[in-house]
Amino acid sequence: MTSIIKALSALACAVCWSAGAQAEPVRWSTYRIPETGTSVDIPVSVFSDMAGRPDGYGQRFQTADGRANLTVQSMANDTGDSPARFLARKNPPPNIQYKRITARFFAVSSYKGDYVWYNRCNFVGRYVHCVLINYPRAWERDWDGLVTRISLSLSRG
Repeated sequence: MTSIIKALSALACAVCWSAGAQAEPVRWSTYRIPETGTSVDIPVSVFSDMAGRPDGYGQRFQTADGRANLTVQSMANDTGDSPARFLARKNPPPNIQYKRITARFFAVSSYKGDYVWYNRCNFVGRYVHCVLINYPRAWERDWDGLVTRISLSLSRG
């Protein structure tokens, strides 16, 4: 009987801890790059710290513990590269797990050690508008929804 009570207590604690860990909803905000009109939804409760500026226009963000980062970036496409050509010039690693290239954007993702990296760049006018996300591989399943929303919200407004 004592072992059943201990097991039920452990189960109750686990359920309470799990519910408490997920109780706070993710807070979103739209980040805009005024110089280029780029906008993207950012989970500000996740990427809470500024982490410098990328080349071109934009901002880098990171989690409070520094384990994940998000870069929102716009840069001039002075050579008029297509998405495929632009990506090729960046010399991506050969082991890309996901790649989608269209006439208007590319999205690529893979693993680098214990991290997932994801890049999406939209080509509008004379600018390339990008989001670049890096996060621990162990978070991949939990972060699928975040990455999807960030990626699909990327636009030039």
